[in-house]
Amino acid sequence: MNWNEKQIVEQLHDEHTREHAFAQLVDHFKEPLYWQIRRMVFAHEDADDVLQNTFVKAWMGIENFRGDAQLGTWLFRIANNETLNFLERNRQQVSLDDEGAAGVSARLESDPYFDGDETERLLQEAVAALPARQRQVFNMKYFDEMKYEDISELLGTSVGALKASYHHAVKKISDFFHAHD
Repeated sequence: MNWNEKQIVEQLHDEHTREHAFAQLVDHFKEPLYWQIRRMVFAHEDADDVLQNTFVKAWMGIENFRGDAQLGTWLFRIANNETLNFLERNRQQVSLDDEGAAGVSARLESDPYFDGDETERLLQEAVAALPARQRQVFNMKYFDEMKYEDISELLGTSVGALKASYHHAVKKISDFFHAHD
């Protein structure tokens, strides 16, 4: 199916076509949203829960969607907020001070969905050690290859602040790798 955002938005605002259009929206965005969430919460089951909450919030707020932003931007904002709320509720903002690299490593290795090699495991540990905002910016820029302007629109932060966050994240990750040589 070809994605026609304008048509989907029109269908979302019509009570007769809303459910079908929302199903198309879910199908179109579920994978990229899942991976955005997963890079922040690490566990597959938690990412699924946050993704489901994201779509529930979107469904409940769809009548208020005015189209000022693209649907993807709107959904990524909801997912971002749901992810941060989940992390806050569960105090899973992993840092090396709180859990230690061994704890992150053990959690990754016990995750049946993690199939990475040693370098990927170290990268995930290093990313996990970042503060939530730096981790978010790093994930969007590095893994999702997003432009700073797009990240700025999603997070409501200036491009300059994002560049600084990304630079600090890369420095911390580099230092982490050098410490594990």
